[in-house]
Amino acid sequence: MAKLLQIDFPFAGPFGADMTEALKELAVSITEEPGFIWKIWTENASEQDAGGIYLFKTEEAAQAYLEKHTARLKGLGVDKVHAKIFDVNEALSKITGGPI
Repeated sequence: MAKLLQIDFPFAGPFGADMTEALKELAVSITEEPGFIWKIWTENASEQDAGGIYLFKTEEAAQAYLEKHTARLKGLGVDKVHAKIFDVNEALSKITGGPI
């Protein structure tokens, strides 16, 4: 069953087009993670937060990426990483246009 991973953390920027330019390599590397399906990038400049919503093929893949990404963020000085892993109700998601 597919697993959704939600991550957010304090982030001072860059945001918008500057974020896109600064994080292109990271975006490409994420596509190579085992079990990765897709990611939606999230950012809120006014609240100084960023993160993402990811879909992985398995809970093991989601958990492995969460551990890797949390360590990467902590290495960059981010000490508060919020994350949750959810089951995906594929039938209802398909009805509402979810990218399953």
